[in-house]
Amino acid sequence: MTGRSRLWQAAAAVFILMNVAGAGWAIVNREASHAALHVGLLIGGYIAWRLLPWGQMREAPHAQPADERIEYLQQSVDAMALEVERIGEAQRYSDKLRVARGETSDSGR
Repeated sequence: MTGRSRLWQAAAAVFILMNVAGAGWAIVNREASHAALHVGLLIGGYIAWRLLPWGQMREAPHAQPADERIEYLQQSVDAMALEVERIGEAQRYSDKLRVARGETSDSGR
C-alpha cells in the first residue's frame, strides 16, 4: 500500500469519525437539521467513494507493459554482452597469431 493510499484512508477515517460524532452531538442537543446534515454527509461520502474511479483502482494500469519492456531490455543487454565477448575473443586470437608470427601490434608505425 502506498503512502498516498494511507493518507486517503486516514482522511476518510477522520471524516467518518467527525460526522458520526457531530451527528451524535446534534441528536443529544436536539438539533434535527444539524444531525440530518451529518448523516447526509456520511451518505454522500459513501456514494462518492463507491462511484468514483479511485475506489476501484488497485494496480497501476501500465505495470504489465513496463515489466515486458524491462524483460526486453534485459534480453537486449544480454545479447550485446555476448557479442562483446565474441569480439574480445576474436581480438585475443588475432593478437595471439601476431605474436606467433613475430609481428608487433604497432608494426605499421
